Amino acid sequence: MAKSSSLLLLFLLLLSLLFAFPAGAQTRSGGFPTPPEPAEKPSTAADRPPAARRVRIDRVQLEREARELLELSQSFQLDIDRVNHGLLPRDTLQKLKRIEKLSKHLRSELLP
Repeated sequence: MAKSSSLLLLFLLLLSLLFAFPAGAQTRSGGFPTPPEPAEKPSTAADRPPAARRVRIDRVQLEREARELLELSQSFQLDIDRVNHGLLPRDTLQKLKRIEKLSKHLRSELLP
């Protein structure tokens, strides 16, 4: 009986030690592990270049591209009217691609 009670006591002691110190719960520094850094860091005002270091905007180029964008969009309206009558002009898709390219370029130049 003494042998079984000492085995039971030893078993309980080992079991309590097992639950008291779970594997991987403690780190070398003794604290909690640090979480990984986020994959994408949100942009802050400190990440943006100051106004003095920005590339100067070529105003003549912007005006030229804005005028071309206006002319293309106006001519595209005429193409849409033709599509409503059952005709699709050949250069309609090229106009759409050029409109998209110009608008993306203008937006990238104007936004900081």
